[in-house]
Amino acid sequence: MSRTTPAAPARTSTSGSAPDAGGRRLPRTLHPVAWWIWALALATAVSRTNNPLLLLLVLAVLGYVITLRRTEAPWARGFVYYLYLALTVVAIRVVFRAVFATGITPHDHFLFSLPHLPTPDWYAGIQIGGPVSLEALLSAATDGLRLACMLCCVGAANTLANPKRALRILPGALYELGVAVTVSLSVAPQLVQSVQRVHRARRLRAGRGKGLRALRGIVVPVLEDALERSLRLAAAMDSRGYGRAGTATRASRRLTGALMLLGMCGLCAGAYGLLDATAPTLLGLPALGAGTVLCVAGLRLGGRRIIRTTYRPDPWRLPEWAVAGCGVVCAVLLFGNAGFDAAALNPSLYPLSWPTLPPVPAAAILLAGAAGFLAPPPTPPAARVPVPRTEETGTT
Repeated sequence: MSRTTPAAPARTSTSGSAPDAGGRRLPRTLHPVAWWIWALALATAVSRTNNPLLLLLVLAVLGYVITLRRTEAPWARGFVYYLYLALTVVAIRVVFRAVFATGITPHDHFLFSLPHLPTPDWYAGIQIGGPVSLEALLSAATDGLRLACMLCCVGAANTLANPKRALRILPGALYELGVAVTVSLSVAPQLVQSVQRVHRARRLRAGRGKGLRALRGIVVPVLEDALERSLRLAAAMDSRGYGRAGTATRASRRLTGALMLLGMCGLCAGAYGLLDATAPTLLGLPALGAGTVLCVAGLRLGGRRIIRTTYRPDPWRLPEWAVAGCGVVCAVLLFGNAGFDAAALNPSLYPLSWPTLPPVPAAAILLAGAAGFLAPPPTPPAARVPVPRTEETGTT
């Protein structure tokens, strides 16, 4: 007699963020805009400081959040390449400062001297080669580190957020622009995926070439893969009717373009008026408000001619507010100069001393790192459904 033991039903998880019976939060994908707000706010905070200790703390926070909340998607594996790019930026900044030096002062610490090349009189102020000081290299390294942190913030947003899902929330008038921006943001992740796929294929085929000899075997397949992806994207966009004008008339398109152009001019003039204290009063908040109104009117008018439907829109719940709020609060605290000396954000190299770690900015950056546990855990890869087993226990 044979007996069949039924398998236990597989547990399925929903996309909500409410805790389950055990008090654990169910995994789901966080809204991509929340990650972008968090990353851009952190990059804004980075632009405020030149303190290497704070910049290294920002890199540590980015690594912590990415380690906890990245998914298994192909674009989530490319943050290490942004780190390589950041190191390259720092190295290039240091080399340029050493080659195109501006001389050293009697108080600088001399390191070495490069061959000096004479320059014409009209090229005064910059010399090629000459003595290089420790202060000059440290200043170049900190400037490059700040730019590297900004690049890593953008890389963190590309790693944590799905750029294609962010396209669905744009207004209808910005749909074409949103597609272009989404494609441009997807270039780096897709390039990383192509390089990894080609590298795995070379390893399976026992390809052991290194250096310039292996460059042809890597570059050509990557370019071919990029061309195939572009053709597939163009075919998919054409099959879905991308680029159709719909029922919009020529007059409505011109009016939409005029409103958007005037609105952008108003925003630029308002931003200039707020940044320049000597600018007239009308170039400040009035110009900024008028530009905002014109841009909103242009978006509303242009969005009427495009009708789009959204399948299962991404929810915006408490975790999204918490993640975006962590980044915004960090930027506000560093720009507010409340509770700390503004000079601590940009320590001077004269006299040369070890920089201090101001507690309030450090706490603000650590607050941005709270997004690592405030965000819900990412959705794990789909598990296989177990197949019922048949156990033979005997025959009567």
